[in-house]
Amino acid sequence: MADVVESRAHVRHVRIAPRKVRIVVDLIRGKSIRDAEAILRHTPKRASVIVAKVLKSAVANAQHNYDMDPQDLYVHAVWVDGGPTLKRIHPRSRGQAFSIFKRTSHISVVLRPRQNN
Repeated sequence: MADVVESRAHVRHVRIAPRKVRIVVDLIRGKSIRDAEAILRHTPKRASVIVAKVLKSAVANAQHNYDMDPQDLYVHAVWVDGGPTLKRIHPRSRGQAFSIFKRTSHISVVLRPRQNN
């Protein structure tokens, strides 16, 4: 089996919950770069702006590091992992304290060229 060259990009410690980002990344998995950018441009979620930046970075990595043509690339894999959680306390009545968890995300994108058989 031939060794496949792939381009990667990661962003870490993004202050948005992973479950909100996963909704957006599920839309672009397996799509071409042009389709993925169009989907992200028209998705009314805050995470779509962040994912679009990571996708753009992965395309730039492919062009600069591997001399790949962006027209041939597609989103081979994209995933979201949970980052560190910021823990805060919200005071409530009668001396109680409720916990607030401000979650962070790590987003990864892998691009590969299409194999034309």
